[in-house]
Amino acid sequence: CFKIIYFNDKSNCIISFLERSNYVNVLSSFFTKHKTIITIHMSQINGRPKLHPYNIISKILYPKANKVVVVSRGIKNELINYYGVNENKIKVIYNPIIYEDILYLKNEDLNEYKNIFENNTLLVNVGRLSKPKGQWYLLRIFNELKKSNTNLKLAIIGDGELKDYLIKLSKDLNLKTYVWDSNKLSEDYNVYFLGFQKNPYKFIAKSKIFIFTSLWEGFGNVLIESMACGVPIISADCISGPREVLAPNTDINYQTKKPEYAKYGILLPPFEIKYKSYLDPLDEKEKIWIDFIEKTINNTEILNNYAKKSIERAIDFDINNIIEEWKEILHER
Repeated sequence: CFKIIYFNDKSNCIISFLERSNYVNVLSSFFTKHKTIITIHMSQINGRPKLHPYNIISKILYPKANKVVVVSRGIKNELINYYGVNENKIKVIYNPIIYEDILYLKNEDLNEYKNIFENNTLLVNVGRLSKPKGQWYLLRIFNELKKSNTNLKLAIIGDGELKDYLIKLSKDLNLKTYVWDSNKLSEDYNVYFLGFQKNPYKFIAKSKIFIFTSLWEGFGNVLIESMACGVPIISADCISGPREVLAPNTDINYQTKKPEYAKYGILLPPFEIKYKSYLDPLDEKEKIWIDFIEKTINNTEILNNYAKKSIERAIDFDINNIIEEWKEILHER
């Protein structure tokens, strides 16, 4: 994916997105001499072997770009430490949201889902059903929570390659499991796999807490979108993104080992990057999550405070603020 910006005949700029597009952008600049701006949205070292061909190519080509725009300070550190990109070439510009659009969409009617969300306490997670999102931990944690919170339900919004694994795990845990393309909808289920939803905001806004169990991220757009819905956030302190969003004035290289009441949300210890089955005993981090959510889920004072903080923080990422940073970088010479 490319975006070409024309300044004048001798000073053109190409902005590229995704790795292969970034490679083409840099390589073609050797011949056309255009200004190259490459963008990086995900951690480059998590989730694949260190000797992966992309890592090798990136180490060669990324330092040759004129400018590298990244979506978090965590990714910036990766580029400096692992890929040898000059710090002065890197600019952190967070992904934007259109705040007014989310305010409108979150009030859309839930239709057939209305009774489920209005008559019960809902935890919600939104994200692709994939390894980086770690939703199997969420299912194992929820299984323990619902034993003493009979009115508690879990909604997972998204689709992906781990769909079958996650559904099987949910059923193996003896959770009554609704699957969007298989079951008749009712309030009788514990877990609701709702698949891809064009408007996830209406579900998020009607939930008690947004739970983010990612094992790694680039930034975590859904955190900001959920905060714009006025929902309190409980997030894994994974690399990278959540700490920058929820605790922006802290050391981004630090990962908490216990519950941390950050300025804009709650950070919990990140999970091990390892698949689990229903037979695996709970590990210490899962126990910390279970104990903390158990104590917090009915604490109205804490949740209301973080709901207000969520909106306050989300406005920082409105497109009207972020676009000014792009204008600045585009006009640098």
